[in-house]
Amino acid sequence: MARVHAEAGRIIAASPDAVYAVLADYRQGRPQMLPPEHYRDYGVDDGGQGAGTTYHYRLRAGGRERRYTVSVSEPARGRVLMENDTSSSLVTTWMVTPIGDGGRTRVLLVTEWEGARGIGGFFERIFAPVGLRRISADMLNRLARVAGG
Repeated sequence: MARVHAEAGRIIAASPDAVYAVLADYRQGRPQMLPPEHYRDYGVDDGGQGAGTTYHYRLRAGGRERRYTVSVSEPARGRVLMENDTSSSLVTTWMVTPIGDGGRTRVLLVTEWEGARGIGGFFERIFAPVGLRRISADMLNRLARVAGG
């Protein structure tokens, strides 16, 4: 199996602390970032603030819909959030980096998983990252509005 990789980034006119606060707030901040045409049935199962949070949603993309249950960790508190699907190899990593004096922030969103085998996997590796980048760019734009940038 080959690894499927999609990433999107954006510079946000807000401090890293403000951006991270929205990202790590799975009860209030995160729902405001989710494009409703793609994310359905979002809910927090445990925690709600950063590491230790478990949440679920259904992602609709490419004419398909799949349920995810995600466990959150913070490998670098205040700078990196890692979200692991509990029933697949899907991992989403949010990286927050200050720019200059800290009044602007670069956010990088990386999603990876082990792709399918065969011809289906070939098409997955070609088309899934394109669609996921569009959804991720939408989320980053929404994050900028919520974080004040």
